Amino acid sequence: MTNKEKMNHLLTQSNNGTITAKQVTAKGIHRGILTELTETGQLTRYGRGLYVKSDAWEDDLYLLQLKYGRGIYSHDTALYLLGYSDRTPAQYTMTFPKGYHAPSLKGENLKIKRAVPELYSLGIVEIHSPSGNPIHVYDLERTLCDILRGSGSDIQVVNAAMKRYASDRNRNIFRLMQYADKLRVKTKVTQYMEVLL
Repeated sequence: MTNKEKMNHLLTQSNNGTITAKQVTAKGIHRGILTELTETGQLTRYGRGLYVKSDAWEDDLYLLQLKYGRGIYSHDTALYLLGYSDRTPAQYTMTFPKGYHAPSLKGENLKIKRAVPELYSLGIVEIHSPSGNPIHVYDLERTLCDILRGSGSDIQVVNAAMKRYASDRNRNIFRLMQYADKLRVKTKVTQYMEVLL
């Protein structure tokens, strides 16, 4: 099997149209083929070591997370992805652990948030992007605490999300209060819940 045949096989196995330089090397294919396929227009280089088939449907949420594996969708973006806001974010928000540094982040259309390691991993869940690819996002309770904690979230979006949460049969008040305590927004969360419940 030639390198091109191996590469075609690898690309047909990719159900989301993405391939990494690491995958190519693992299959014993010379990485030069990636440059060749990029130059002929069969692949598009999305980031360092990350390539997308030119005819693939681009899923920005999935590709950004592949590119920045430590990034977790949060705040208004998480609210939208979890179905608690109908406002499509103009800019995606991702939270990274404090100290994480990727120079290319500055060039992305992203709102960057940082969290200390013990709070960074609190409430991470995997869901599917609107295009059906797996992505990491903070769960609803963590997201509600985040939007109450920080600045920049529209008060109407916050109020609507809190009202909807209060009437949701699947709400987990215990988890919400645990997170609120750790994220230091217990007073705000309590005020909302006292009014809405």
